[in-house]
Amino acid sequence: MLKDNFNDLISLMVVARERSFTRAAAKLGVSQSALSHSIRALEERLDLRLLTRTTRSVAPTEAGERLINTIGPRLTEIESELIAITEIRDKPAGNIRLTAGEHAVKSTIWPALKPFLQQYPDVNVEITVDNTLTDIVSGRYDTGVRLGEQVAKDMIAVRIGPDWSMAVVASPDYFDRHGRPQTPQELQQHNCINMRLPTMGGLYAWEFKQGQRELRVRVEGQLIANNLEPRIEAALSGLGIACVPEDTVTEQLARGELERVLLDWSEPFTGYYLYYPSRKQHTAAFSRMIEALRFPRNV
Repeated sequence: MLKDNFNDLISLMVVARERSFTRAAAKLGVSQSALSHSIRALEERLDLRLLTRTTRSVAPTEAGERLINTIGPRLTEIESELIAITEIRDKPAGNIRLTAGEHAVKSTIWPALKPFLQQYPDVNVEITVDNTLTDIVSGRYDTGVRLGEQVAKDMIAVRIGPDWSMAVVASPDYFDRHGRPQTPQELQQHNCINMRLPTMGGLYAWEFKQGQRELRVRVEGQLIANNLEPRIEAALSGLGIACVPEDTVTEQLARGELERVLLDWSEPFTGYYLYYPSRKQHTAAFSRMIEALRFPRNV
C-alpha cells in the first residue's frame, strides 16, 4: 500500500507541475496510459478526485491542491537526502548555482573559486552577477553572497572575506580645480559620480562613520552608473568624485592617478558572507566549495 501510494504521489506531483499528462509522462519516462492509470488508482484509493482534466489542460482540484501542498515539501526533502547520500564520494561532482554582486565576485569569490574548480573538474558552478538583493529560494539558487548586515536571519551565513571600506576618490586635477572636501557634508557642493540602487530605484546615499558617529550623505552629479568600472573611469577622467570599494582603486592611488579624501570617515565594515537556507542538505560539492571560500583561507 505504502509503495503504491508513494509512486502515485510522485506521478501526481509531476502532472500538477507540468499541467499536462503528455509532458509529465515524458518527464517520468512512462506511457500516458500508465500515468493515467496511476492517477486513477490513487483517486480510487482515496475516493477523491485530485485532478480536473479538460481537452486542453490539467489542474488540481481543491483536494488535489491540498495534498500537493502538504506532501510536496516532504518529497523534496526526501529527494534532497537521497541526492546527498549518493554524492558522498571522494570526488565531488554536480551543479552549483550562485548569485553575487559585481564587487563580491571579483574581489572575494573568484580568487578562491578558480583553484577550487581546477581541483574538482566534475563540479560545475554557475555564477550570476547581480547587484540586487536576489531571493535565492525563489530564484532557485543554491547560495548567494551579501555583506553580513544584509543576510536574512533565517539563513545560514559563512564568512568568506575580510572587512573592507569604501574610498572617496577623484583625480588630483579635479581636486585642484574644485577643492578637497574636509567633511562628508561638503560632498554636496561637488560633482559626485552616483549609483542607483537596483532594489528600490533610489540613488545610493554615501555612508560614513567616525567612531560612534554615522552619516548618510545624498550627493548629486552629472553621472549615474550602476557598475564599478564606469564610476572609476569617470573619476580618473576628472569628471567628479566617486565612492568605491578601496581595493578596486589601490593601483590607481599608488600611481597618483587618483587621490583619496575623507579617510578618517571611512572606517571598515563587515565583509562578505556566503548564505543559504538553513534546511538545505549539502551535497559533497557544495560542502567543499564552502570550505574553499571560507575566511580565513586554509593555506
